[in-house]
Amino acid sequence: MLAVKQKQTGLPEGFATRPATMRDVTETAELINTCAHFMIGKPDTDESEMKNEWETPGFDMDNSTRVICAPDGQIVGYIAVWDLADPPVQLWVFGRVHPEFEGMGIGTHLLNWAEQRVKQATPRAPKEARIAMRCGSFSGYEPAKQLFQERGMRLIRHFWRMEIELDQPIPEPAWPENIQVMTFANKPDLTAVYHAIEDAFKDHWGFVASKEEEELKRWRHWNETDEAHDPALWFLATDDGEIAGVSLCRKYLAEDKEMGFVDELGVRRPWRRQGLALALLHHTFRIFQERGQKRVGLGVDAASLTGATRLYEKAGMRVTRQFDAYEKVIRPGVDISTQTVKE
Repeated sequence: MLAVKQKQTGLPEGFATRPATMRDVTETAELINTCAHFMIGKPDTDESEMKNEWETPGFDMDNSTRVICAPDGQIVGYIAVWDLADPPVQLWVFGRVHPEFEGMGIGTHLLNWAEQRVKQATPRAPKEARIAMRCGSFSGYEPAKQLFQERGMRLIRHFWRMEIELDQPIPEPAWPENIQVMTFANKPDLTAVYHAIEDAFKDHWGFVASKEEEELKRWRHWNETDEAHDPALWFLATDDGEIAGVSLCRKYLAEDKEMGFVDELGVRRPWRRQGLALALLHHTFRIFQERGQKRVGLGVDAASLTGATRLYEKAGMRVTRQFDAYEKVIRPGVDISTQTVKE
């Protein structure tokens, strides 16, 4: 598609917008990392991770991404709308503008486009459902905060990165009675793991059940293409063959190759309050320590409905970063996501 010129977009003279293509993967990853270095002093992705995201089944780059090119062709802005969930009631929008090109209306243009793109998903949602566009930024980054507020978005949640240094002995896991631990390499049943995660996370703020078939396609894609995936780092705690809890980990993060990362830690209701989550954490830490990693990190809702932050603190983890989530309601209605835990 030819770039749309300034007179049609309100962009600065000579700037143009178009969908991202696979030819842009290296430069777009570099843009995101330039922004991350400016905001937190570390990278945030790599080319492989970016390519993996763009190749996610169902993701339509022509209709769901835009890049902004400066007059010399340099990509200075990027945005993507993720509407793959079914029903699409909480649509995540990820965007970045090169620090040297902030204050020129590029971010405003990208968010205006994203809002219109989000509205295209509304017919796929239940008629009574509330639909919202969500964005986020590293806490304390004022340009992003100001942009979100100017676009009518409000702060709705904080999320923390928590980490533990693996420079001390890790306690041996105290497993509840009848629990056995294996890895996905030993029991490669993706459907069973998916069901366990769905069951465990239905008590998490913002949870909305999605269609299993499409979600499993995406899980398979990520497992098969993510260079940081290792089935031996997907830990499954089972009780008489049934998955009671999981710790699904990646070998490292793009920002820190010496950090193992817990993507998902969850325990299903019948096995809660027995120490299983703490045992899974200790098991995870010990395995990463044996592998030579220096630290382990994870992300968590700072106001977790299940008290996850207290668990992680008990395990010796500490908050190292905060991420702020903002929201704009696109269509008022019934919020079908989890907001409270019902015992």
